[in-house]
Amino acid sequence: MADGQLSNPTHPTPQKDDRLDRLRLVRSRRVGAVTYHRLLAEHGSARAALQALPGIAQAAGVAEYEICPLGVVQAELKQGRALGATLLVYGEADYPQALMDIPDAPPVLWALGDISVLNRPAIGLVGARNASSLGVRMARRLGAGLSDAGFTVVSGLARGIDAAAHEAALDGQGKTVAVMAGGIDVIYPSENAALAAAIDTAGCRISEHPPGLDLQARHFPLRNRIVAGLCRAVVVVEAAAKSGSLITARAALDYGREVMAVPGHPFDARASGCNILIRDGALLVRGPQDVLEALGAPTAGTPEPEMRLAPMPGPAASQRPLKEVALLHSMILNRLGPSPLAEDQLMRDLNVTSAQLAPELLTLELDGRIARQPGGLLARVE
Repeated sequence: MADGQLSNPTHPTPQKDDRLDRLRLVRSRRVGAVTYHRLLAEHGSARAALQALPGIAQAAGVAEYEICPLGVVQAELKQGRALGATLLVYGEADYPQALMDIPDAPPVLWALGDISVLNRPAIGLVGARNASSLGVRMARRLGAGLSDAGFTVVSGLARGIDAAAHEAALDGQGKTVAVMAGGIDVIYPSENAALAAAIDTAGCRISEHPPGLDLQARHFPLRNRIVAGLCRAVVVVEAAAKSGSLITARAALDYGREVMAVPGHPFDARASGCNILIRDGALLVRGPQDVLEALGAPTAGTPEPEMRLAPMPGPAASQRPLKEVALLHSMILNRLGPSPLAEDQLMRDLNVTSAQLAPELLTLELDGRIARQPGGLLARVE
């Protein structure tokens, strides 16, 4: 095996001639990251999975299903090349190693900038868009300190905490990665265009979506799980009780990453999410030193800047056949409506266990097809 390649018995390393098939598979309708990995695990190759897709869709009650046309992905590749972006495919040597052990790893990523930073030890800094002055100052302090210690700072290029963290990392000799919610060339907010250009020079921007894709609300939770997956730890600097930053924190916990939070005043709604995380066991962060000590990183000097993470095993494939999973998804969506339903009631209605239901609810939530509401309630997104 060539140096740097990954070995995954259930998820073969992509060959040059099936990259198009893999891209067609993930761009086909109703094929998200989890479904993609299940299809490859069950059928052994992207081409075989493409051939099986119409039958699987029909079994799930989807009529007249068509896989993504070849011309669509050829146009995507042409557009990516025109932007100077690099396509990273799951299982290839340049694909971020840290993402290889999460069950919903992006099958493909478009990258602009220095892709080597994707395989350096990283810490996520996330928080409120309408950040307070103190929150921005803390984000800058953390971004600078962690960057100076040799960590890549990962965030989402949003205004507020995200932008402050990226800027602080760039001000020194550090590196930063911005995970885009839309296409790699869709800068949101537009006021961060200059920051995005700076990241392309001294870091990297990545997106799992085709170039040119405009943002939709459902893309943000998908973006947040990539931020969590890339990092050894996620630090929430300032966040409300129902913010997207808590989605990132929850994903980090699911992936076995460390979750840390900066405390705030109890009367400040922008800090309520952080205070909740600390109440529930997240490490309280007062500065970069707390983060470095929690990770066992050197607090004086700089780690080897080009240290690469050890290869990690690929995502575990579901033991259930994909046709059964598709049928369960259909049953969940048929049972749910705009009026919220308790999760335990849904479990009783479908006669399934919590272990069977929970991963499928997460898949549907990340796909933007259901939404969680306070009190353990679920509703279908129409």
